[in-house]
Amino acid sequence: MDSARDDSERRVDDSEFFEMTQQDPAQAKILRQSLEHLASGLGGPALKEMAQEVLSGRMGLREAANVSVYAEEAVQQSTPLAEKWAAMSDSERAELAAEGEHQLQERRKEEEGRAASENRSDAKSRHDGRGWSLY
Repeated sequence: MDSARDDSERRVDDSEFFEMTQQDPAQAKILRQSLEHLASGLGGPALKEMAQEVLSGRMGLREAANVSVYAEEAVQQSTPLAEKWAAMSDSERAELAAEGEHQLQERRKEEEGRAASENRSDAKSRHDGRGWSLY
């Protein structure tokens, strides 16, 4: 296998994003999903490249944000959203923020459930030596 193929198949895990999400696994997962959407081409070629670089581990997200081509494209892509936000009333913004917080809380519950399930699964798979017999 050549190194270019190794790089394209390598994927960072969500812990890569913990610093930026204040150690919140749910927010890290959301950030990863956003990067995966961008990596599919959703935000244009520059953001696609940036997301692929970050997801492969070749570049950190903070480092990518300092690349002028990526930063300029991110600003350009987010301008319509910022304008829409500015045009909203305070109550509309509050409603949207509450909806986002609700979705984040739901994601946190999912992540907690997944972690608990993995812990139970790990505990069941460990062999403690009891109950085994050759006869």
